[in-house]
Amino acid sequence: MGAAAQAPRKGRKYDDVLAGARDVFLTQGFEGASVDDIARAAGVSKATLYSYFPDKRLMFQEVVKTECDRQIVDAESKILPHIKLKEALQIAAVTLVEVYTSDFYLRMFRLVVAESERFPELGRQFYETGPMTGRNRMVSYLNEAEQRGEIQIDDKDLAADLFAEMCRTELFLQMLLGLKSKPTQAEKDRVINGAVAMFLARFGAETP
Repeated sequence: MGAAAQAPRKGRKYDDVLAGARDVFLTQGFEGASVDDIARAAGVSKATLYSYFPDKRLMFQEVVKTECDRQIVDAESKILPHIKLKEALQIAAVTLVEVYTSDFYLRMFRLVVAESERFPELGRQFYETGPMTGRNRMVSYLNEAEQRGEIQIDDKDLAADLFAEMCRTELFLQMLLGLKSKPTQAEKDRVINGAVAMFLARFGAETP
């Protein structure tokens, strides 16, 4: 059974193991991360670590999934039923820009690209737990907005992808290549406001 078909066992030391794995993966990469190092960083025995995660790929998948879920839940908690489309897009754009410019995402992106030829499963896991999950949540919201009469989009998958790409722009690429450190709030606001304005203009939504 592959890592993607398994689920980790939860328990008292689960969060410690996950935090240790996160730190080691980010500093040593997937191939370089040893079970001994992860157990040491988590402050648990190897036996305890294996009881939660019998497979290193499953551990990596859960690290990525946990971080992605945290970001999505945080954003969705702010998008209340009475919020108009423009404000909801603003919240989504803020979340995406923060993710794309975060140290975690940049390091994980580099790690996955570097390891994807030897371990293509990592790329699939990263895509499914990150970008694909984000797109599905965005499509679900667009369906709800359409039912409320706020917008009409034929290809919602493409619309969600375009919105995500607009939130990356040059900030992500420059940071990925080490050409830029943390962007200023003004730089992030420029991308956020531009992405929302372009999305609304492209799909003909009426702003409040």
